[in-house]
Amino acid sequence: MENLQKPAVQWLDISAEQAGQRIDNFLLRVLKGVPKSRVYRLLRKGEVRINKGRARPEYRLKTGDRVRIPPVRLPEKTPQAAPGSRALERLASAIIYEDERLLVLDKPSGMAVHGGSGLSYGVIEGLRALRPDAPYLELVHRLDRDTSGCLLIAKKRSELRTLHELMRSNSIHKRYLLLAQGDWSTGPWKVDVPLKKNLLQGGERVVRVDSDGKQALTRFRMLQGYTGSSMMEASLETGRTHQIRVHAAHAGHPLAGDNKYGDPEFNRDLAKLGLKRLFLHAHYIAFRDVERNREIEISAPLGKELRDVIQQLETLSDKRTSS
Repeated sequence: MENLQKPAVQWLDISAEQAGQRIDNFLLRVLKGVPKSRVYRLLRKGEVRINKGRARPEYRLKTGDRVRIPPVRLPEKTPQAAPGSRALERLASAIIYEDERLLVLDKPSGMAVHGGSGLSYGVIEGLRALRPDAPYLELVHRLDRDTSGCLLIAKKRSELRTLHELMRSNSIHKRYLLLAQGDWSTGPWKVDVPLKKNLLQGGERVVRVDSDGKQALTRFRMLQGYTGSSMMEASLETGRTHQIRVHAAHAGHPLAGDNKYGDPEFNRDLAKLGLKRLFLHAHYIAFRDVERNREIEISAPLGKELRDVIQQLETLSDKRTSS
């Protein structure tokens, strides 16, 4: 018979680096693989103790707290596919900024930020494989799989906490470059309509403009016009799923290469010019950390694939202007 090791009670002392996070989120990380419903049941029944007392899921841990975690049998781990050497090289070359607290990646299009939904690994799993001795690496925010550009990775728990606070106060400034259908020279420059997630058949996730959805605000700025398309910059004031893509489509200017919310004929025209992906790139991110008297400002220029498409559009526009 297989010899299963009986789980034991864990006693964990909370360090300054771990302080500030909610107990439910802390448990979900410590008990990775245990269903979320089981974790909340442990809290509800008082089986998890903090300093010998019960704790509500929203309790925020403090330095020096002593946490008792009851015996929980963890599911047997199944071996996961490790990122290949080419994927790791791609990630290593995509790092555009790093200090002792933060890493910024120019995330490649087509790479998810984390594994799941049929993907064995994503950016964060790849970075952990690339840096096996790193004590801490965690996503600060997310980008859609098909979106490229600036992605923040915290190297310390305290940095993650600081950046999440800045995000909540709308103090992290993010700008995106995008190619949209049509002439956008007359606006609208501000799209302020609520968005709601829905599920279609087959489990495909889509987002719709819906009065019952969450408030969402995107600001757009015209950069350059071409025949049949416009190069735009978008600034987010909220961070909803697919926000720029849905707001642009709502304004009548869907993004080039957007197979979910875009115009199929427009996408076919751009594919003939070499576009093989969504034309959306997080090109700028900046914030000020007053507590540590530091300012971070990072830019990631368009990759060659998108620059080549723009060059083709410029050539076509010049030909039509001169004829």
